[in-house]
Amino acid sequence: METTIEARRLSRLLLDSTDTPVSAYTMIKRIATLGLTALLSAPTLPQETTMSGIIPYESHVETLANGLKVIVMPIPQSGLVAYWSIVRTGSRDEYEPGRSGFAHFFEHMMFRGTERYPADAYLQALTGIGADGNAYTTDDLTAYHLSIAAEDLERIMELESDRFRNLSYSESVFRTEAGAVYGEYRKNRTNPLYVLYEAMTGAAFETHPYGHMVIGFEEDIAIMPTLYDYSRAFFSRYYRPDNTILFIAGDVQPDAVLSLVDKHYGDWEPGYVAPDIPVEPLQPEERRVDVRYEGRTLPYLWLAYKFDRFDPANPVRVAADLLVELAFGSTSEIYQRLVLDEQVAEFLRADANVNRDPSLLDVYARVKDPDDVQYVLDSIDATIAAYRASPPDEGRLNALKSRLKYEFLMGLETPESLARRLARYTAVSGGLEAVSTLYQTYETITIEDIRAAARLYLDPARRTVAVLREQG
Repeated sequence: METTIEARRLSRLLLDSTDTPVSAYTMIKRIATLGLTALLSAPTLPQETTMSGIIPYESHVETLANGLKVIVMPIPQSGLVAYWSIVRTGSRDEYEPGRSGFAHFFEHMMFRGTERYPADAYLQALTGIGADGNAYTTDDLTAYHLSIAAEDLERIMELESDRFRNLSYSESVFRTEAGAVYGEYRKNRTNPLYVLYEAMTGAAFETHPYGHMVIGFEEDIAIMPTLYDYSRAFFSRYYRPDNTILFIAGDVQPDAVLSLVDKHYGDWEPGYVAPDIPVEPLQPEERRVDVRYEGRTLPYLWLAYKFDRFDPANPVRVAADLLVELAFGSTSEIYQRLVLDEQVAEFLRADANVNRDPSLLDVYARVKDPDDVQYVLDSIDATIAAYRASPPDEGRLNALKSRLKYEFLMGLETPESLARRLARYTAVSGGLEAVSTLYQTYETITIEDIRAAARLYLDPARRTVAVLREQG
């Protein structure tokens, strides 16, 4: 199963870094098939059909009476289907003191089965049809995804709708899984980048739940085995149709799929309770964090700037996506100098993160020599100062726009890659429209927008600077 140590900023470094059996992130495929004749003859339901801008496939969208949003995207002749259940709940929603980590915990528990399909029967059904699946939890969502053969769609829909409506687990099973989560946390702590990121986010956020890792605070994980009743309340609060998006892409017929969804999910009761998330106060000055790692490691440097929530229509916010690549990407002057020419840094990266609430823009590096940490920091600051002072070369900006569009389209080749590429945008914004708007806005970004983004977001007073070194 896919185990994301921290699917937020760490995704590029730590995602898929471990594989464990059923208790961390999903699996799946075949037993009793749906005939194609039934699919072809299914009745037509009302739906919205659109072409989502840059996405080269039609999307068919319907919201059931219970609030479940269904997006069906036909990709003919592939024979495959990507089946994604996207719950719009992640560690962001863990606003209650002492209760962090439950979004990730339910990624485990969702494989504990129901009265109709206990865990062993569920997994046997999935492996019996050869389905390929996984799951992951991030700050803003939990996604359960399967890659299946088209003829297995109704069987999978029967299994998936059952566990989302009727998850069942005993207190003893709950305690066992909670202990496994604590073991996962301790394993994560052996990774120096995880240790740094945990310290950095804790310092960057004073009140917002983005300040804790997806897996939760250690002290909360430690007491989790005693919170069985709370776990049931958490599931009842968030695992509801009006907080879930079902995304099905591949060799399917939309009318037939929507009819099946209504059959299998229509009686799922709504009742989502929105979290009371505190607003993070303005940061008045730079914060510094020094982290000592109990083990051997090269030093790490992480700069985290306070950043606006995802808004694909805001040109300055969107310009930040392009800014981080122009300033710190593999074609940038600082990357060429620090990583390739002088070789003082093993890597240098930057991310303008996509989140529902204001979050962080990150610049981070692994430095080869502890004596060079300040030099790397000074180089990053000099680069930022240059972008704040004057706009970048227009030719580089136009080339970047073309490359981003090409890379996005290349990531839509299969149903699974398409669904994976779109899942976060769908969860954060609530639909596919944001993707079209985002790429339309990219086309309008000017070099002055890039400078405006640098001036707004890359302000030293809005950042947390964290450095990790070996203990001693």
